[in-house]
Amino acid sequence: MDQAAHHGQENRAALGGSRPIALTIAGFDPSSGAGISADLKVFAAHRVYGMACISALTVQSTLGVKRVEPVRAGQVRESLECLFEDVVPDGVKMGMLATPEIVGEVSAFLSTSRFPREKIVLDPVIRSSSGKELLSPGGVKRMVEELFPCVGWITPNLDELAVLTQAGSVCREGIPEAAARLREACPGLNVLVTGGHLERPDDYLLLSSGESFWVEGEWVRTNSTHGTGCALSSALLCGLIAGKNPEDAVLAAKAWVTQALREAYPVGRGRGPMNHLFSLENQAGCASISARDSI
Repeated sequence: MDQAAHHGQENRAALGGSRPIALTIAGFDPSSGAGISADLKVFAAHRVYGMACISALTVQSTLGVKRVEPVRAGQVRESLECLFEDVVPDGVKMGMLATPEIVGEVSAFLSTSRFPREKIVLDPVIRSSSGKELLSPGGVKRMVEELFPCVGWITPNLDELAVLTQAGSVCREGIPEAAARLREACPGLNVLVTGGHLERPDDYLLLSSGESFWVEGEWVRTNSTHGTGCALSSALLCGLIAGKNPEDAVLAAKAWVTQALREAYPVGRGRGPMNHLFSLENQAGCASISARDSI
């Protein structure tokens, strides 16, 4: 058994096996539609205890990103070392890493920690939906060369897939070929291309084994679409931690995000967040009804 995984089991035993643990490494979005706070909500909705390592602070709202203030790369490394000395998580999700230096520190840490690749999900955040650059070309290069070999999953959208494969742009018909280029460049990588910008929002899954599937999606009429990529990758990690096979974990994450979009409510004047906690709210509602019925 891998040393990190064994340590994780010891942690769970010490806690009485009460709850799996996931770590998110990402930026902080004050509107909580994406980034660290959104990831923690997704973990909570899946009954997973969330830990967090912040890569950057941002000035943003539902109207877009105004400024990014990266955390010192050495502090990110120190935070990870401090956490893992105490609690080794069952899985790791990464979002915005902000600078080439942070990408390098996270890559170096993961490569030396011997954490199992199959429980590491990378959402390669390169640019915000409002057009703000969130990782420089140098950072993207280090991500491909240094971080990809450490992760088992990558969940790019079409724009990110184009940047990572230097394709200029990618249409629906070109997705399988572009995904294959990523997998071939890094053996052992599972690629989930999110199709939220397609006419029909289907995702494409290419497993490290070479098997591939289209995951059918449906349009949900809502303006609360901020952070869908963050949520999908975090929900995917929760499924993997729960022991689902890769295809089932992807299907469950896709279904969860779709329902979170259906149950979203207006927040802000721009692209608001989905309802990350809909399942907990529904459970609370059922509990309240049961309590009234018993009176």
